Amino acid sequence: MTTLSRRDFVAGSLTAGAALAASSSALAAPDRNAIYKEIERRQADSVARLQEWLHQPSIAAENMGMQEGSELTRKLLQDAGFQHAEIMPTKGAPGVFATLDAGARNTLAVYFMYDVKQVDPSEWSSPPWEARLIDKPNVGKVVMARGAVNQKGPQAAFLSALHAIRGAGRKMPVNLVVVADGEEEIGSPNFPEVVLAPKVRAALSKAVGLMLPEAGQELDGSVTIELGSKGDVELDLIASGEKWGRGPTRDVHSSYAARIDQPAWRLVQALNTMVTATGEPAIDGFFDNVKPLSAAEQAMLDVAAQRLDEAVAKESAAVKVWSRDANFRRALEDGVSRPTLTIEGLVGGYTGPGGKTILPHRMTAKIDMRLVPNQTPDELIGKVKAHLAKRGFGDIEVNVNGGVNETTTTSPDSALIRAARATYKRYGIDALMWPRSGGSWPGSVFTGEPLKLATADFGVGYGDGAHAPDEFYLIESKNPKVLGMHDATKSHVDLLYALA
Repeated sequence: MTTLSRRDFVAGSLTAGAALAASSSALAAPDRNAIYKEIERRQADSVARLQEWLHQPSIAAENMGMQEGSELTRKLLQDAGFQHAEIMPTKGAPGVFATLDAGARNTLAVYFMYDVKQVDPSEWSSPPWEARLIDKPNVGKVVMARGAVNQKGPQAAFLSALHAIRGAGRKMPVNLVVVADGEEEIGSPNFPEVVLAPKVRAALSKAVGLMLPEAGQELDGSVTIELGSKGDVELDLIASGEKWGRGPTRDVHSSYAARIDQPAWRLVQALNTMVTATGEPAIDGFFDNVKPLSAAEQAMLDVAAQRLDEAVAKESAAVKVWSRDANFRRALEDGVSRPTLTIEGLVGGYTGPGGKTILPHRMTAKIDMRLVPNQTPDELIGKVKAHLAKRGFGDIEVNVNGGVNETTTTSPDSALIRAARATYKRYGIDALMWPRSGGSWPGSVFTGEPLKLATADFGVGYGDGAHAPDEFYLIESKNPKVLGMHDATKSHVDLLYALA
């Protein structure tokens, strides 16, 4: 997903003994033993199913394999027992909508994504679409592929839970509604067309909440339950000779720099007005509507500051100091409550090996802004444009280059969060409550009007490398604190029964 992983901040306190106890047969309630045995018996099939999914590249940013990816996702849902599964066309990549009516009292909605990030195979130690099983030192046997942990591995574990329940001859404890997004990695610009279609909206309206399968554990075994997410908007800021009316309208020899103006420096000067000398957002009114954290959210952070290891958090984020020289408690608070302005990349001119003496006529800055409650994408887009115009940079184009996401918030007292916490406790995990993720996803279409659903990531297990080379998902663990795919599948079985 398009998120900042909580591995940038979180490392908790699960003991090896608790993890081992969680995966023992003593945990199994008698009426689930047959299901657990089916999980064991079907493990090879579960891995093969995941590998089949990983073999399919579906990259929304490159419009690669989207129809094939949606069709495979529909097939996997049908194979897992969904009576209805259909591809939902949109203005962009299609979504998938599926329902499983078990005649149960309660209904759970589940969010899938089938698109993945781009890859450069030369950066990988194993080909990104082969989904090889690899022994990773101090971790265990993993499947390495693009999409392995974000999100096909956890989603495959959820589907394996459904196969095991059916294979054991048991009735599904809850009804299920799945909506699968094909454009999550580009901001889900067309996903609301799927979610708010009348038949999808009607099915979702019956749900107690919406769950996102995930590999929720850190290497120390800990788990964090995030009660919301920041919003996000991604923009292209473009300086060009055409719009500026100065400088060239095509790339020219750099010797012309003595006589003509340069759009590239124009962009640099515009960007410089948007931040302070220390890199903090300086856009007029940027912080005006930031909502302060509640007392309950502050209390969560107090607990987090006591339980988490700052040294591990810094190592995970590859830093030696926090921004603004904040202490650890302040840095944790900033992570959930402070909006951000980030340059993702600068694009234009020549970027190959060596030099090339040209003067580019066009230069683009790709930026993203992370929003907190009470801020909206439209508000911040408008403030960026007004800020630039006020300073004489009205010629800089400001274009949305993907989807925009609002913030999300879920109550810790919701039935879904209570069930998730109780299920984690069955595995010896005291999940840390977290006000909101620093990342973003299209959750506001579920948590906002008209659905107003509770949402939660859920699942034990481990993986790493999302959006990066050598992405992997753990199949068989050698780390006594972390659980593999077998137990990840069991955790979904247990959550379904908790919600029933």
